Amino acid sequence: MSHDDLASLYKDYIACLNEQDWDNLGRFIGEEVQYNGETVGLSGYRRMLEDDFQAIPDLRFNIELLVSEPPRVAARLHFDCRPKGMLFGLAVNGRRVTFAENVFYEIRDGRIREVWSVIDKAAIQAQL
Repeated sequence: MSHDDLASLYKDYIACLNEQDWDNLGRFIGEEVQYNGETVGLSGYRRMLEDDFQAIPDLRFNIELLVSEPPRVAARLHFDCRPKGMLFGLAVNGRRVTFAENVFYEIRDGRIREVWSVIDKAAIQAQL
């Protein structure tokens, strides 16, 4: 895939997440996807995302920075939300927080196969 193809695929993937279109998640995520070095599979990845939206009803993935270098994509995502209770071990309890996630993906055969994610928990702590 070209740089532009990867960027387009990624933007479509983010739209799928924001629409909570779980039935189409398999268009973007491989069956044996790994998350931070652990094989979670498509069903585990979907469950993780569904749990995120359950904990954060107003969750929205916003792309701040996107770099594609086949076969990888790197993104900085921005979040501005009000989690219901605990978030990453922190008692947020409905307060508004903003934070970033730096995430890298490896795409093979047109699907995300590996995800490495680092969330700025310190930014959340500082707001509490």
